[in-house]
Amino acid sequence: MKPEVSRVTVEIGGSEISFETGKLAKQASGSVVVQSGDTMVLSTATAGNLRDVDFLPLTVDVEERMYAAGKIPGSFFKREGRSGEKGTLTARMIDRPIRPLFPKGWRRVRRSSCRSPCRSITWCPTTSSR
Repeated sequence: MKPEVSRVTVEIGGSEISFETGKLAKQASGSVVVQSGDTMVLSTATAGNLRDVDFLPLTVDVEERMYAAGKIPGSFFKREGRSGEKGTLTARMIDRPIRPLFPKGWRRVRRSSCRSPCRSITWCPTTSSR
């Protein structure tokens, strides 16, 4: 059975934004690719095992890759390291509004990840601004 690919395109503030699901990250519980111009963000979410804890086990990761903007690190650290301050703050901006949306008593490990595989030089995906 072939998975169904859904695509919705809307215009916001004079720029066209498209949302596509069902094509990438098929092993995740849910995924969406958001695209505006040359910038693309892949966001995935997974639900894991039950945990015996008294808090909501939610992890949000935002991975900013320099190669997406055409910048290859050439210093001692050739590979991309951990998230910078901007990635951490963006992850918090995602975490804080969605945390209250989960039902009381939800104890499954929840992980959300956002990656930018390609990026325009003029548009920043973390702030949705030019």
